[in-house]
Amino acid sequence: MTSQSLERGLLILSTFSEARPILGIADLARSAGLNKSTTYRYVATLAKLGYVQQDPETKKYSLGPRVVDLGFAAINSMEITRVAARHLQALSDETGYAASMAVLDGPDIVYVERRRSGRGGGGFAVDLNLHVGSRLPAYCTSMGKVLLAFREPTALRALLDRTDFARRGPRTITAREQLVSALERVRQSGIAVNDEELAPGLRSLAAPVRDRSGNVVAAINIAVHLTTWNVPVDSVVGRLEGPLRRTAAEISSGLGFRGGNLCSSS
Repeated sequence: MTSQSLERGLLILSTFSEARPILGIADLARSAGLNKSTTYRYVATLAKLGYVQQDPETKKYSLGPRVVDLGFAAINSMEITRVAARHLQALSDETGYAASMAVLDGPDIVYVERRRSGRGGGGFAVDLNLHVGSRLPAYCTSMGKVLLAFREPTALRALLDRTDFARRGPRTITAREQLVSALERVRQSGIAVNDEELAPGLRSLAAPVRDRSGNVVAAINIAVHLTTWNVPVDSVVGRLEGPLRRTAAEISSGLGFRGGNLCSSS
């Protein structure tokens, strides 16, 4: 037995998205399939509790601070972030560059952990305003390519059907067939390289993280920028691949993976 009020309230909250962060009562009513008066009552309750907030000038609504608190609480409660945090910090300290972890959410990746070196240097130059909770398209990121590469073929096709292959950087892969070929190479090598596909000058290297069943459940990466390390991309891979693979193996081991069961899906 379910609560209709709770279901409707959550339905209203789920109407907000990155593409539609600000909505009026009419928009919410239409998306939720409710009349305006009913929608207003639910929205008023959500506003009182801090889950939505109203702009006093436009009278439209956006998600409130309580939703942000819930999101961070969910991320912090994930076993994977608890296991990964110290390993990512050690990786960042060892290399001097920012180290991150992300999971797949539809055709996007969501950052669930991010660590920077206390040594300073290159890691601070490539933030791109990224933080825990940041979302990026999977197809043009190293962690995204890792997570896509280990999806089942049917699931991968569905995700690529939802992907807008827009050019984000000077080397973005914008052809679906070319990306599929690149994902096969990632699947075989266990490493994804991003060479200015997301943004000019930005490079990153990513590896998969597996759970106790061998499923790829996350990816970790190291990001560098040409302004701090202007060498051929092969030199970047040669320097960072070893520490990255070792860290991915350590996190996977912490999740119970013993190397004997390699599933192809994430």
